[in-house]
Amino acid sequence: MSKREQIKTELATLYKEGAELAVEFQKKKEKQFHYDYQKWFTKATRTIDTLASDRAAEFKSYYHIDPKRKSLGYGTYVIQDYLKGVAPGSYHLQDFDTRAEVVKCFLNQLTILHAIQSRIDSVLSNIEDELYAELQDSEMVVARQLAKVSLRAAGALVGVVIEGHLQKVAAAHGVVVAKKNPTIADLNDPLKTASIIDTPTWRKISYLADLRNLCSHKKDAEPTKEQVEELISGGEWLAKNVF
Repeated sequence: MSKREQIKTELATLYKEGAELAVEFQKKKEKQFHYDYQKWFTKATRTIDTLASDRAAEFKSYYHIDPKRKSLGYGTYVIQDYLKGVAPGSYHLQDFDTRAEVVKCFLNQLTILHAIQSRIDSVLSNIEDELYAELQDSEMVVARQLAKVSLRAAGALVGVVIEGHLQKVAAAHGVVVAKKNPTIADLNDPLKTASIIDTPTWRKISYLADLRNLCSHKKDAEPTKEQVEELISGGEWLAKNVF
């Protein structure tokens, strides 16, 4: 099972556990709601923070007491109130059903969790892209530091980063590359043929490939500091402009 499928399975399990707990609570069949809900909420919060940070505040608001709350009743009662044994004391709220309010809040949380399931592929893709971009940035920083010690080593590292990025671009657009371990040139031509990149970009990548070869293969000429800087800058440009 891939990591993506594992996350999907764990998310579905988390939703199912919450739904079953909510049903048991609604039917007054739960034996230890305080314990089970707190355990579920802790796991669910971590999931929401990671996969749907834009919904995290709303998700938590159904549990946490609003410090600015001025009254306790419909619309302001939250799950934490119930767990603390708190209930409205006003005469006009003497029929206030705390369990019903908890169920309402709980179902709203489950609805948010369910919504994530419908967009999980795009969410995970965005996370992967962000992590990959961060990794590329880190490797470029390392390359600049490495250039102070070995220009060849720095250029070779950037070459690997460029190859990896072009492979990712090819995969994203369904471009088939014949070689198992393609070089920059092996990736550059198919991308141009498929009209993923234009001619000026193809030429720029071809130049970067030449610089990478100068660094990776022993030749009479040594790469200059300026050439390696061009390679690093070109790799940074490529990562931010070719998708």
